[in-house]
Amino acid sequence: MITALALLENLSWGIDPEIFSLGPLAPRWYGLMFAGAFVSGYLFGVKMWKDAGRKPEEMESILTWILVGTVIGARLGHVIFYDPSYYLRNLDEVLAVWKGGLASHGAAVGIIVAMYYQAKKAPGMTFWWLADRVVIPTAVGGAFIRTGNFFNSEIYGHVTDAPWGIIFTNLPGQAGMVPRHPTMLYEAILCLLVFAVLWTIYKKYKAHPPEGSLFGMFLILLFSGRFFLEYTKIPQADFAAAWPVNMGQLLSIPLVLIGLYIVTKKVDWQQKDS
Repeated sequence: MITALALLENLSWGIDPEIFSLGPLAPRWYGLMFAGAFVSGYLFGVKMWKDAGRKPEEMESILTWILVGTVIGARLGHVIFYDPSYYLRNLDEVLAVWKGGLASHGAAVGIIVAMYYQAKKAPGMTFWWLADRVVIPTAVGGAFIRTGNFFNSEIYGHVTDAPWGIIFTNLPGQAGMVPRHPTMLYEAILCLLVFAVLWTIYKKYKAHPPEGSLFGMFLILLFSGRFFLEYTKIPQADFAAAWPVNMGQLLSIPLVLIGLYIVTKKVDWQQKDS
C-alpha cells in the first residue's frame, strides 16, 4: 500500500517535453535524444568499419537505410500489433509518426530487413558480419530513445511503493499523483548493460567476433530482459490487457528463440581471438 510518507520520498517528474519555444521553433528533448542515438551510432560505426579495414563512407550509406528501416518498422509494428482497430478506422494516420506510436519490436524487424538488403549490396560483406556491428550502436541508441521517453513521461509502469518509484506529474488526474515504476529508465539501463556485454565480446575477439555472436546475444539479452520488464509496464495494447502475457512479451519470445538458435547452432565459438 502506498503511504503518505512514500509520496513524500518519491521523486516527482514533470519536465516540459519542449527544451524551449521560440516562435515556430520548439525543439523537444525526445528529438535531442533521437539525435544522440544517431550520432552515437555513427561514431561507433566509424570505429568498427575502420577496425575491419573498410571505408567509413560505406557505413554512412548503410546507416541511413538502417535508420529508415528502423522508423518504418517501428511505426508499422505499433500500428499492426498495438492499436490495429484504431488505424483501420483512421488510415490517414498510419504514417503520422510525429503523433507518437513506435514499437521497438517492429524496429527490430525493420533493422533486420534493412541489414539483409544492404549486406547483399556491399562487396565482401555477409549479413552476420553486418548484424554484429549494427547491434552495438543499436543498444546505445536504445538507451537514448528510452531516456527520451522519460522526458515525455511515456512508457511508464504500474503504481508502486518502491522508493525509486517516480510521480509523473504530467499525467492527467489521479494517474499523475502516485509513484510508478519508471519502466522506460529500466529499459534504458537494460540497453546499456546489453551494450557492455556486446562491447566486451567485441574487444575480447579484437574486433573480429565469431559471425552472428553479437547479433544472437543481443536478441537473447535485450528481449529476455524486455519480457520481464513488461511485468512492470502499463499494457500498451488494450485488447491484450486480460491476457496472461502482454503484447510486448509475446513479441519478445520469438526474438529470444531466434537468438538462442543463432548462438547455439550458427556461431563458431571455437574461433580463436584474432
